[in-house]
Amino acid sequence: MTIASYRNGRNILEQIARRVMVERGFLPDFSQAELNEIMQIQQVGDKAATVQKDMRQLLWASIDNDDSLDLDQLTVAEVLPGKGVRILVAVADVDALAKQNSAIDEHARQNTTSVYTAGKVFPMLPEQLSTGLTSLNYQEDRAAIITDMVVNDDGEIQSTDIYQAKVRSHAKLAYNNVAAWLEGKGPAAKAVSDDPTLAENLRIQDRVAQKLRLQRHKHGALELQTLEPRPVFEGDEIRDLQVEVGNRAKEIIEDFMIAANDATARFLREKKIPSLRRVVRTPKRWDRIVEIAAQYKFDLPPEPDSSELERFLVERKTADPLRFPDLSLVIIKLLGSGEYVVESPNEPAVGHFGLAVKDYTHSTAPNRRFPDLITQRILKATISGAPLPYGQVELAQLATHCTQKEDDANKVERQVAKSAAAMLLSSRIGEEFDAICTGAADKGTWVRIFRPPIEGRLLRGFEGVDVGNQLKVRLVHADVEKGFIDFEKVPKY
Repeated sequence: MTIASYRNGRNILEQIARRVMVERGFLPDFSQAELNEIMQIQQVGDKAATVQKDMRQLLWASIDNDDSLDLDQLTVAEVLPGKGVRILVAVADVDALAKQNSAIDEHARQNTTSVYTAGKVFPMLPEQLSTGLTSLNYQEDRAAIITDMVVNDDGEIQSTDIYQAKVRSHAKLAYNNVAAWLEGKGPAAKAVSDDPTLAENLRIQDRVAQKLRLQRHKHGALELQTLEPRPVFEGDEIRDLQVEVGNRAKEIIEDFMIAANDATARFLREKKIPSLRRVVRTPKRWDRIVEIAAQYKFDLPPEPDSSELERFLVERKTADPLRFPDLSLVIIKLLGSGEYVVESPNEPAVGHFGLAVKDYTHSTAPNRRFPDLITQRILKATISGAPLPYGQVELAQLATHCTQKEDDANKVERQVAKSAAAMLLSSRIGEEFDAICTGAADKGTWVRIFRPPIEGRLLRGFEGVDVGNQLKVRLVHADVEKGFIDFEKVPKY
């Protein structure tokens, strides 16, 4: 494949994505049966949705990526007498239209997630739902599940409630714009500048989110920051990789969603309902994390301790913010991946090591994650007193399947991202780069170069190289079709 042909890069990446998805057992397209269901749903809408409250008058707003159309959440704050603040999170009632055991549901059950690739987004649900009838779109009435939380002045959650309601979005906002405005680095969006009440509400949300975050970190939640490069296209030609960075607006949504997911898990536990939990177990390679900390003259205890690990991470972020994302990536790899498990009411919670919480589920993104849709159905049945939609055996099978498909989706996204990266690097064979080792196992050693932030395999010179080691590498091979990027270690002289 020639360099000139990469001018059609977006289409090439989409073709690669489709091939890899099929190899991993995904359904990249919707069947005729599913499309027929969509036509029927569009005729009926969500008129059958059960709604307990009308909360459309509240100043709900969405904050998401600039190009996001599948809007799962809205948020709003209400100052209470004293120093407490009521935080409300509305999550789209996807189950109202994507019915269990329908053709659409079977597709979602197979894929379990939307797959976000450099060439195309493959949604878990048809776009007529995920970006249309079940998306919390601007100035559209929608059925939603509300997580209602009272937060005190110290950032502690005092009480929670979960119920169904009708909501209406009063503003569609974007992370980067809201963050720039909050940080005094840019003007407010028109919706914010035109409405001082909305502006004040966002500032209240920001203050509460920062207090929630501080409280979580006091309990040992980890300060991790990774590089997430997104392709930048000019027409259909990929021209660059742009790193996504955190900001204050993203933290509002992140902190509120963590709080809502925690509240959901505790709600189901208190009701003695079996539920699907999201867990990150105690890290198996803690010994290597201890070794890496020692390289920075920081002593971690011999047994896993999230609070001490958080103290180390904060120290390193302060000392070297430029390289902190690379250290974070190393720690994430050593912590191990998350998984879905079923928790019975009388069993001890496994917990989420990275978030320092014992009760945690996924419930806030039902348009794009099937575990969230499962949890939503369980929640709705619990609220209404209806029979539970899943038995414990089926839930256990779904937990295993969702964990596997999430891993498969990550591999698809990584492989297509590498194909995109290979397009950028294909003309730079023989160049040398500074790098850090991000993975070392029998199946291979992996490194990430710093600029551009691209990961590839260390093909030669990997002996003795372990996770966290910094080294200089030379690019020796880039295969766009296979997504292979190979380096060799440059020896020191």
